Amino acid sequence: MWQALEPYHTVTYFAPESREVTSQLGCKGGWMSYFGLRAAPLGAVPAEVVTATFYNFHPDRVARAIPSAWQAAHPNAFLAARTQSVDQALRRLVGPVVQSAELAEAAELGRQAALAAPIAGRPLAAANAALEWPTAPHLLLWHAQTLLRESRGDGHVAALVSAGLDPCEALVTFAADGRVEADSLRERRGWSPEEWATASERLVDRGLLDDAGGLTVDGARLRTWVEDRTDLGMAPAWAALGDERSDRLVELMSPLVASIVGNGGFLADNPMGLKPLA
Repeated sequence: MWQALEPYHTVTYFAPESREVTSQLGCKGGWMSYFGLRAAPLGAVPAEVVTATFYNFHPDRVARAIPSAWQAAHPNAFLAARTQSVDQALRRLVGPVVQSAELAEAAELGRQAALAAPIAGRPLAAANAALEWPTAPHLLLWHAQTLLRESRGDGHVAALVSAGLDPCEALVTFAADGRVEADSLRERRGWSPEEWATASERLVDRGLLDDAGGLTVDGARLRTWVEDRTDLGMAPAWAALGDERSDRLVELMSPLVASIVGNGGFLADNPMGLKPLA
């Protein structure tokens, strides 16, 4: 479900419209834009809170953007800016489909799932849940997916904490699992080669990595446990929707995601290093 829905949310931070509107607010660069837009539901919190809730970013990377973002504009201005930019981006990317019955159906299904998504112990999900729901179907669907992905992300952080993986260690094990290239992941999250190497040494000492940097049997087992716990933590949302309606939501989202991919959803220089969708 995350794979099926996530691109509809990602335009929040990486569509050209988002960078344009945050530049008008006074943001300097993609990281201030990203942290400001995503953290805005929390209010004008300090960098330490953003670092804690986002989890895997180096504290220095966050501190270069927060509180400077709040000095440029109030979090409420970021909330208004992201709604404005998402509205513009989705209208460009999916065109007249924003007014279709199919999108309205997807929005209602997404809303029902999001209302069942856990928020207890999940600060980013709870902060977004406190916001007013949009009325336009394409924005209602976006808000629903925002709640779903932040609930899942908060649950993932909880699983990492339970697994005893600190932020850098979590990234090292993720890269060792072969899901993403290590140097790119390290650089995008702001960790130095020395910090990465030290985290790797700790994982070797725990028997989670071998001397070549690959996952051991115990390391692979722990990674699987984290992913399983993350998925299980979202079970209430999809149980509320049921298998048939969950499948229907995927069916309805498929052409929307295809339009985002086909019409250029991401800036080429987005700070997360995501490949531009074009």
